[in-house]
Amino acid sequence: MHADIESGRLNAAEIETNFLDMHPPLERPEALVEADRCYFCFDAPCTRACPTGIDIPGFIQKIRSNNTKGSAQTILSENIMGGMCARVCPTEELCEEVCVRTTLEGQPVQIGLLQRYATDAIINERLQLFQRGTASGKSVAVVGGGPASLSCAHRLSMLGHQVTVFDAAGKPGGLNEYGIAAYKTTHDFAQTEVGYILSIGGIELRSKQALGRDFSLASLREEYDAVFLGFGMGGVNALGMQDEEIEGVVDAVEYIAKLRQAENKADLPVGRRVLVIGGGMTAIDIAVQNKRLGSEEVTIAYRRGPEQMGASQLEQDFARTSGVVTRHWLAPERLLSDGQRVNGVRFEYTRLDENQKLQATGEYRELAADIVFKAIGQNVLWGTLGDTEESLALEAGRIAVNEQRKTSLEDVWAGGDCVAGGQDLTVAAVQDGKLAALDIDRFLRGSQNSLGA
Repeated sequence: MHADIESGRLNAAEIETNFLDMHPPLERPEALVEADRCYFCFDAPCTRACPTGIDIPGFIQKIRSNNTKGSAQTILSENIMGGMCARVCPTEELCEEVCVRTTLEGQPVQIGLLQRYATDAIINERLQLFQRGTASGKSVAVVGGGPASLSCAHRLSMLGHQVTVFDAAGKPGGLNEYGIAAYKTTHDFAQTEVGYILSIGGIELRSKQALGRDFSLASLREEYDAVFLGFGMGGVNALGMQDEEIEGVVDAVEYIAKLRQAENKADLPVGRRVLVIGGGMTAIDIAVQNKRLGSEEVTIAYRRGPEQMGASQLEQDFARTSGVVTRHWLAPERLLSDGQRVNGVRFEYTRLDENQKLQATGEYRELAADIVFKAIGQNVLWGTLGDTEESLALEAGRIAVNEQRKTSLEDVWAGGDCVAGGQDLTVAAVQDGKLAALDIDRFLRGSQNSLGA
C-alpha cells in the first residue's frame, strides 16, 4: 500500500463518533413543539412540493393529537419508504423550501424530522399498517431491489398481485443500502425498512439474480403477466483521461458501498490527501466520509460554480463545515502519476461565456492527491442487460416511459434512475414505483375493474 494511504488513521471510538446519526431523531416534547409551528395551510404548498404527494399538514396534525400510528399511515400510504426519505430527502429544496414559515421567518417547519418521528416506531417495531389484497391470480416480475422496485412491489401486493423481485445484489435496498453516506442512515435502517415492506406478504425476493446473466427480459415477459424494471444505473461515468485505470483512481460509488458494508470502518484504506471530482450528492458523501475516516486534506473539484452543483446548498455547507474544501471552475485535464499510481490531477480553469456556456480559459493548475475519486455521474450498463436495450425505446441512454411509467412495450413498466428524466432521488423513485403499480393493476384487471383507479 502507498505510504500515504493506510487504514486505521482514527481509532474505533473516533470513527464511531464521526459516523453518528447526522440528524438525531426528535423526542416527543420536541416533536410537539415543532408540530405546533405548522399553519396547516389549505392547499398546502409543502404537499404540492412533495413528489409522492404526502398530506404533510395532515400527518403533522395527527402528531399533535398523539396519533402517531395515524400519522405514519398518512405518510406511508403515499410513500412506503417514508422512513428513509425522512433521512435522505432534500427537504430543504422540496417541502421545507416552500413552507410558509420559510417566507415569514426564514426557518421552515422541520418536516423531515417530524416525518421520521412518525414513521420510525412503526417501521422499527414492524407494526404492519397495510394488508395484502385479495389474490388476483396475476403475477408480476420486478427487476431490481431499490426504492422504485420495492415501492412497486409493495403497492402491487396491496392490490392482490403476486410479485417476484429479482435483485442482483446480496442485500435488497439498492442505493439506500449501498450508496448513501453512513452517517445519514445508521443502525442498519435500510434493511429494517426493507423488512417492513416485505412483511406485507405476497412478495418473493430472489437475491443475486441479475438481468442479462440469469434471465432475460423476454423470459420474464413469457413467465409473468407484467414486468417492472427498476435496475438503476450500474456504471460510473469515466473522466475521459489517459491512464484512468491507474492505481489510486477510485470509483466513488464503489468505495461508498464498501464503507456501508464494512464491519470495521477503521479497516478501510484512507488517503492523506483526497481529491474528489464531481459536484453532486455522491461527491459530497465520499468527501465528507473520507474526512471522517481521517483524511487530512479532502478537496472537491468541480468544473462549474456552486449554483450549478447537483448537491444542494445545505449539503455544500455541510461539506465545508466538515472540513472539505470545494474548488470551483476547474475541469480535469490530465492525471498526474509516477507511472504506477496517481499523485494528482492537472486542471484547466473554466468560466461561463456571454451565452452561459462553459468555456476553457487556457490557464491551468495542479492539485496533489493520494487518491482521486470519480463522482461525475452514472450510466446504465446496457451491455450487461441482455436483450433489454434492443427491446425498449430509449431516450438519452435511459428507458423512455410515459406519465404512468409505461415503456414502449405493452406489458413492461420502469422507474427510478434507469428511466429518462430520473431525478436521482429516493422519493422520486418511490413515486415511480407507485404510479407504475397502479397502472400495472389497471392493465392486469382491465381499466373498468381496477382496484388502483
